[in-house]
Amino acid sequence: MRSNDARSLLHAAVPTAVAGAIAAVVSGVVAGGKGAVGAVVATLVVILFMGLGLVVLQRTARSLPHLFQAMGLMLYAAQILLLFIFVAVFKNTTLFHPKAFAITLVVTTLVWIGAQTRAHMKAKILYVEPDSDADKPGNSGSKP
Repeated sequence: MRSNDARSLLHAAVPTAVAGAIAAVVSGVVAGGKGAVGAVVATLVVILFMGLGLVVLQRTARSLPHLFQAMGLMLYAAQILLLFIFVAVFKNTTLFHPKAFAITLVVTTLVWIGAQTRAHMKAKILYVEPDSDADKPGNSGSKP
């Protein structure tokens, strides 16, 4: 993973973890221990799903740039669908408080998307790759 890829992953994961910690404290106060567990599980699910999606999207951008936009749309749709499935499967669980889980899932997903958007807007990403030295006129690798 390149340093700018790791940096954008870090800039999205840290605010999400902070929001999840705040949600765990609030859920713990409101719904007790099961609420805190639900918030922690939701935070981990969001960081895992969104983090893996970001890594897959960055690798796709590097290897298949012509599929980047379509892959991004498909990936976000798949992530939202997986999150809905996860909520549906654990809707009636007794392992944690389902409402604290669902609310934290939505909040941390929105925080992730906002932080990822902010990180992308602040990143200085080149739109055109600079030429290598071999391609410049006057070098041994240049074409006449």
